Amino acid sequence: MTEIVDTARVRAAHERFVTTGQLSSRAVRTLVADSWRRSQRSGVDPEVQNAPVDMGGNDLTGYRSSLALAAAMPVVRDLLVAPGADAGWVTALTDDVGRMLWVEGDQSLRRRVEGVGFVEGGVWREDSAGTNALGTALVTDQPVQVVEAEHYARKVHPWNCTAVPIHAASGQVLGVLDVTGGPMVASGLVMSLVRATVAAVEAELARVSAPPTHQNPVIVLSGSTTARLRVLTSPTVHINGTDVRLSLRHAELLLLLARHPAGLSADELAVLLSEHELSDVTVRAEVSRLRRLVGPLLSESRPYRLTAPLRTDADMVHALLDTGDVDAALTAYPGPVLPRSVAPGVERIRDELAADVRAAVLASPLPGVVSRWLSSDAGADDWQAWERLAWLAPKGSPVHVRAVGRLDLLGHRLGAPPHA
Repeated sequence: MTEIVDTARVRAAHERFVTTGQLSSRAVRTLVADSWRRSQRSGVDPEVQNAPVDMGGNDLTGYRSSLALAAAMPVVRDLLVAPGADAGWVTALTDDVGRMLWVEGDQSLRRRVEGVGFVEGGVWREDSAGTNALGTALVTDQPVQVVEAEHYARKVHPWNCTAVPIHAASGQVLGVLDVTGGPMVASGLVMSLVRATVAAVEAELARVSAPPTHQNPVIVLSGSTTARLRVLTSPTVHINGTDVRLSLRHAELLLLLARHPAGLSADELAVLLSEHELSDVTVRAEVSRLRRLVGPLLSESRPYRLTAPLRTDADMVHALLDTGDVDAALTAYPGPVLPRSVAPGVERIRDELAADVRAAVLASPLPGVVSRWLSSDAGADDWQAWERLAWLAPKGSPVHVRAVGRLDLLGHRLGAPPHA
């Protein structure tokens, strides 16, 4: 949250507003106050959960499969639904009128929120359900968090929700991605995670809607048009709804092939995999073992190449940096690319991404972004980042004093601010 919510004060303001219509501008956030007024004008009853369910069964299944958003669900499941199973939240993806297309996540929590109409086919526009994150995100076309009593309907007061609109390349709003749950959902970390997921969703939608090229024809794999590779955490490839754990060597091979879609010969792979002489026989043997794991994703012809796009979590960080969302990029960047790898080709990819992230941090005008970098292993001793934080923080503030002190420990003195 960008603003701290005083729950007791908001609850009192809500009671006064729904009983008398009076609302102090200092009691609640402007975004919430405006939404409460819209909800009241729409005739929403705060004592009754009014979110209607207007579609279900085969009708809903057919409708959502016809939408472009269907192509984004593998991304959503990978980045939000799977983490939510442990963190205790439910993820919902809606269409452009606030109708919930998919509701997935923690099973126990899903059963509890069903009681307020938080189900597939439910319509959560403001004029149907009152103030809520996804409905208000549709109205304002901006990321929104709604905390407990900020919801207009009383039955939703136990919950927190974070929602971010999803846009087509044309700028049209396609729907909203929402996370609902307990106190953690009201955090800035979850907002960054949802925003990062939306950026990945929008990138995926742009990719699948792009006109086909005549190079590197794609073989569509059953159940998924795109495989996904994790190289920033434990190496894993996600294919056809299944996560396959990878050895370091197999992760290196997939990453290098993803970076070279036209394909690589055994000789070229050998150079990228080792500084020492690596025989063609060794490379062919590793590729053969990898093919037994990933099946048709890896071609049987030479040069070795992938038969379908392979999106990596490193690609998502690059995409977020390209949009200028450095905060979300840091959320998506838990550490370096395959840190145990000494393959020259992987080291180059690792160094490029680390340099791009660091450059974006040093160019950021936001002290919070620079502080996040400095709290990471990679940034802890980055004297230029400490200097940047000292320039950004108000002189004499605790953050400024801490940054100057760390500079002294690192053997540097605070220079003149940039463009002085």
